[in-house]
Amino acid sequence: MDRRITLDEFIISNQHLNQNASGEFSGLLRHLGIASKIINRVVNKAGLLDILGLDGGINSTGDSVQKLDTYANELMIEYLKNSGICAGVASEENDEFIDFTIDSNIKSSYVVVFDPLDGSSNIDVNISVGTIFGIYKRLSHVDRPLDLHDFCQQGNKLVAAGYVLHGTSTMLVYTTGGPVNGFTYDRGIGEFCLSHPEMKIPEKGKYYSINQGYSNSFSEGINEYLKHMASNNTALRYIGSMVADVHRTLCLGGIFIYPGTLKSPEGKLRILYECNPLSMIIEKAGGKSINEKNQRILDSEVFNLHQKSSIIIGSKLDVDEVLLFI
Repeated sequence: MDRRITLDEFIISNQHLNQNASGEFSGLLRHLGIASKIINRVVNKAGLLDILGLDGGINSTGDSVQKLDTYANELMIEYLKNSGICAGVASEENDEFIDFTIDSNIKSSYVVVFDPLDGSSNIDVNISVGTIFGIYKRLSHVDRPLDLHDFCQQGNKLVAAGYVLHGTSTMLVYTTGGPVNGFTYDRGIGEFCLSHPEMKIPEKGKYYSINQGYSNSFSEGINEYLKHMASNNTALRYIGSMVADVHRTLCLGGIFIYPGTLKSPEGKLRILYECNPLSMIIEKAGGKSINEKNQRILDSEVFNLHQKSSIIIGSKLDVDEVLLFI
């Protein structure tokens, strides 16, 4: 049996293939892998560490904060800061970005945006959750403090995007603009190992994923599409963790939809922390990602850290089918 390639080995061996790659960039990817291992350990022991349930806070977009959200967020920030190769971060859980270059000698060219624990409300009932991240090259000079424009960039400017799925097995999936590769965590050796090289999403799938309980608040076009799917006996699959739903869509094909509602007409998902990174992965795997206005997610202008969007993401033919109704 051939020995599995570890994440570190893969990053180093493929560093020369990406024009944006440097020792600094590769090091940042490897540190994100290490941070993901630590979060995975915490997720697996959440019930033993008394970090289940709500912590009583509300985040910048009005959602109740889970204890594990706070724990994972603080861990990601601390670890990326201590790495010495990240200029700053923006997180779904923080109102403002955090500049690591202030009062330090960090001269990194890269910033990281992340959702520390997507679907964290599922932790209490032992359902899959995930971590989403994106890496941008900063726009400001390395000798100056970071500013908002370093983070509020279009998704087509991402130099890397990835997610970690904490499920029946733990997987890290990422792309640096080329193929999408998946790594499964081997607890025996404490390493992510290449298990899903050059992942491709099927052109057409058998599943659709949407929170249909809110259908009374969806647009007429989305509801017509849902009637069409029901009339064809298409299987509905919805986990309530975007990472888990999109990962299934990537592997098996189909579509994930989070439309606007009467309460949130522009949608509820964060462009920076959720939509852009996952859209980059799906597109690089051969899929498609748009909003309800038929605009490519990765071309969306970003004006603030917590800007929201609707999303229709998945297999090309399935996304195109939705367009027939909306």
